[in-house]
Amino acid sequence: MLTDTIAKLIEEMISEAGGSLELQRNDMAARLGCVPSQISYVITSRFTPERGYVIESRRGGGGCIRIVKKQMQRDEYLMHFFYAIGDAIDERSAEAYLSNLLENGLINLREKNMITAALSGSALSDVLPEFRNNIRAQIFRHIILSIMS
Repeated sequence: MLTDTIAKLIEEMISEAGGSLELQRNDMAARLGCVPSQISYVITSRFTPERGYVIESRRGGGGCIRIVKKQMQRDEYLMHFFYAIGDAIDERSAEAYLSNLLENGLINLREKNMITAALSGSALSDVLPEFRNNIRAQIFRHIILSIMS
């Protein structure tokens, strides 16, 4: 899939550049044979703050974008997640956060699977639908705090 190819290339470029990369959407799109909006889509969907990235965009000049992979200590990283969860989180977003925690070695696969089960819609089926995302966020934040202990 083209989006996976774009994401992998950007990740490699960030790694080779030492965690910070400036790229131009138009140049990247021409290199990959796609439109600049596909580059933008990959950046906004895959290089998010939840995944530890900071994006700075400058208009004009081919759409220069700076992507920085934040280097954080373990507890600082977990606190970032704690605050990013907010007062409500849907099941899909929770899964994305958990995948990121797994990828960064903060939880193992068994822990990820247990937390996923605890935050699932089926686990919260007795909670009224309009309150599930709030309850899920409360549970998830408490789990993050317990991981920090």
